[in-house]
Amino acid sequence: MQTLEVKNIVKTFKLSKKQQKLEKTKEKLKVAVNDLSFTAYPGEIFGLLGPNGAGKTTCLRAISTLIKPDSGDIIVGGSSVVKDSMDVRGKIGFLTSELKLEDHFTPSYLFTYFGKLHGIDEELIEERKTVLFSRFGIDNFREVKVGDLSTGMKQKASIAISLVHNPEFVIFDEPTNGLDVLTARSVTDYLVELKNEGKTVILSTHILSVVDKLCDKVGIIINGKMKICDTLENVKKSHPSNDLEEIFFDLIEEDELGGNA
Repeated sequence: MQTLEVKNIVKTFKLSKKQQKLEKTKEKLKVAVNDLSFTAYPGEIFGLLGPNGAGKTTCLRAISTLIKPDSGDIIVGGSSVVKDSMDVRGKIGFLTSELKLEDHFTPSYLFTYFGKLHGIDEELIEERKTVLFSRFGIDNFREVKVGDLSTGMKQKASIAISLVHNPEFVIFDEPTNGLDVLTARSVTDYLVELKNEGKTVILSTHILSVVDKLCDKVGIIINGKMKICDTLENVKKSHPSNDLEEIFFDLIEEDELGGNA
């Protein structure tokens, strides 16, 4: 079974004097991810839930080979992020708001460009383009420059382009952030379709309702540490209220009390 395993990864960053002042600390290093582990399986959506600054994006960037963990490893379909990053890149599709499409190119051009980067022949690129542009309603905007597209259309074009090579592992960082209700719904519906195709989907968000609606498993990360990781059903059963929001805020409160102890 082609799983995605995050194994005890640690990632620290140096803080500038300005960052130290903003975070009200004299520490020169910030531990963004602290001994984090979890496993995601084909045919499921794994939700990485946490407040802003919890370490979710750092974790996903490490999975996607954009940064290397200081220690630990991530195994994607049998390939190590640390040792075989090029192999990993061919297996994943990664979408984050931090990665912007160039404004002066069109969705059609960018789809073809990234398809060729992945070594896909032009006929298959066009087949994938037809399917994905139709699915996300991009057809009428395929030759419009990205800079002239709405926020929602840019997001949908980004999703289509990130999936040009039909990856087995799909990693989305806050995919519905800033989107209108209709566009957000089209994105979440497609995540379910990917899951039903047997893809491994990892979704990072701070929106509890998205996790509650979509995810089979959930890991709650606070201050870089995994506080709880299980099926959504079991996570809910772990609390008397059976409510994800109550569990989430209780874990934040426990972490704050522990930090002040």
